[in-house]
Amino acid sequence: MNDAISPIYQGQFGEFTITEGDRREVMIYRAGLALAGLSFGLGTLLLLTQTPSPLLWQSLTLLFALFSIGLGVSLWYIHIYLKLLHRVLQLFWAIGSLTALGIMLRWSEPLPVAIAHHPPLLIGIGFSFAALTGIFFKEAFCFNRPETKLLTPLIPILILGHLLTLLTPTLEQILLGVWAVLFLIFIGRKMIQPIPPDLGDKSVFAELHRQAQQAR
Repeated sequence: MNDAISPIYQGQFGEFTITEGDRREVMIYRAGLALAGLSFGLGTLLLLTQTPSPLLWQSLTLLFALFSIGLGVSLWYIHIYLKLLHRVLQLFWAIGSLTALGIMLRWSEPLPVAIAHHPPLLIGIGFSFAALTGIFFKEAFCFNRPETKLLTPLIPILILGHLLTLLTPTLEQILLGVWAVLFLIFIGRKMIQPIPPDLGDKSVFAELHRQAQQAR
């Protein structure tokens, strides 16, 4: 769609249009989510069905790297009114990703094995999942999606339950499988969602920017 003939939307603080650049950002945001979700789903499937082996650990490490890249891309292009919240989620992603990278570079064990043998390492990597939970919370708040409403509490329950040994291995596997399935449902529905709602009310972003400029 040509920018010159884009429809005009009425926002809370004035009119705005959606440009090709806006649409491109939404598509990149969704592509990042798709990469993260598919990597997580495949990794979960392998973890739950394959016999432990060096090849499995290598595959899971690669899939986590792809998950982290996809999540980082999504957090770069996501539209969130509160800039501070946006930056906090990006910081969480950076902490989680750098923790994983540090483990891969400094530990002799593969990433999944190191986490299994040393559960506290999950605290650092858990920041990435906290960032993902932030995306699900935002999506649940904005679009009232049932899968994101379930994912928002499920992720911290699973991670904290594992760290505190409150969950049985069987229950952990079930919750992990539910997480993967709901994540895939989420990205599937996201791909067919109209683009404008993902951008939000651009007049709000403009007003917040104006207020920030005046405060300087």
